[in-house]
Amino acid sequence: MSMRKQHTAIALAVAACLGGLPAWACADAAPDKGKAEDIGIVSGLAIGAAAGGPIGAMVGAAAGGLLGDRWHREKQSAAELSADLGRSEAERSRLTASVSELNGSLEQSRSRGAQLEQTVAAADEVGMNLSFRTDDTAIRVEDLPPLLKLGALAAAMPDAKLRVAGYADPRGAADYNEALSERRAEAVAAALERAGLSRERLIVEAHGSGESTSTAGDLDAYALDRRVVVRLERGASATAQTVASAGTVPAVVRR
Repeated sequence: MSMRKQHTAIALAVAACLGGLPAWACADAAPDKGKAEDIGIVSGLAIGAAAGGPIGAMVGAAAGGLLGDRWHREKQSAAELSADLGRSEAERSRLTASVSELNGSLEQSRSRGAQLEQTVAAADEVGMNLSFRTDDTAIRVEDLPPLLKLGALAAAMPDAKLRVAGYADPRGAADYNEALSERRAEAVAAALERAGLSRERLIVEAHGSGESTSTAGDLDAYALDRRVVVRLERGASATAQTVASAGTVPAVVRR
């Protein structure tokens, strides 16, 4: 009985000492970790003291502290894994949104490409006529905006050229009318160059008054003869039409 009382007193003393150990040993640790170790040490201490006296209490306290620390580490790893999963989910959502945005941009690009294809398909119909006053080569102010837009369109199409053909009414000498029609075509070509179209992509022709069908003295018909016709041509068709024009129509061609 005396030995049992002695063992009990020693166990209580060891429990009191070890019970205060986590308070200073874990002062710098995270609160959860200190709490886990405290619980492990106290539990191990109580179980060890009941099972094996003071020595059992010390062994149980040490084992309990290790188990508590291990439980804290596993809990911390689980929390870090959960945070990583949260970040991965956010990144996945961001990537999904980016893919959706790219798909929308791609669809818009395809739509614009289809519109451009339609424009290119109708390229042979793109052009304009510019009228001139008698014996004049100045471009009218109202004709400049559409002319510059036509030049910008041709500049955006690598295989496109603009054919610029000048004409004159039948009044006056044929040689003079041919030179006049050429000056008119050159004035239009210069404006197209200012719009960004290189000289190599311009086909300048002077037809004079040779193609006029106006009745003598018809001033209204003469007004239609005094003109420059601009037409957009693409690829091989531009070369083919140049050869055909040179073979069938008396015209001075400048490139």
